Amino acid sequence: MKVQFRKGEGRRYYMRVTRERGPALAERQGPGYDDDLPHDLVHFVVEAEAGLTAGVFGQVAAGRNQIFWPEDKTKIRKQNRRDAKAQPLSGSGEDMRRSELLTTICTHLWQVRTGRRGRLPHGYEALAASESDAALIARIVNRLDERARAWRSLPPGGSRTLTWPDTPPPKRRSR
Repeated sequence: MKVQFRKGEGRRYYMRVTRERGPALAERQGPGYDDDLPHDLVHFVVEAEAGLTAGVFGQVAAGRNQIFWPEDKTKIRKQNRRDAKAQPLSGSGEDMRRSELLTTICTHLWQVRTGRRGRLPHGYEALAASESDAALIARIVNRLDERARAWRSLPPGGSRTLTWPDTPPPKRRSR
């Protein structure tokens, strides 16, 4: 599956998914715009790094619609009925909760590390205490650095396309 994140005019970004299973999906405006890291881009990184195959992007890859809808409007009702009847993907509830938790933790840590936030929010320690995988969190925050640099460099209308599951960008050779 390919997920294209496109920077719009003003404070907007859009996502387009090209997948192997399910109907073609319409481009969607994303929530939570950020000049450095759009909210759904953080979710993509979190779910890929944590191996959450039943999170938002894993479910879309499996043919479910989740936060998207079919491009062909005549297929929307049919797909909604199919999704309503379908058995939940194994682990979907847990993967969705873990995605939200890791997205919150890693966004805050990344913002503090980059100086966008002065300190962690009140109550963060309780949230962080529930997540014991420090190596995973560090990997995610490092990947957010990479994705933020790429996103910041885009002009309005520019895009980045990522492959699900996420693959790191190629290493540059030193000269």
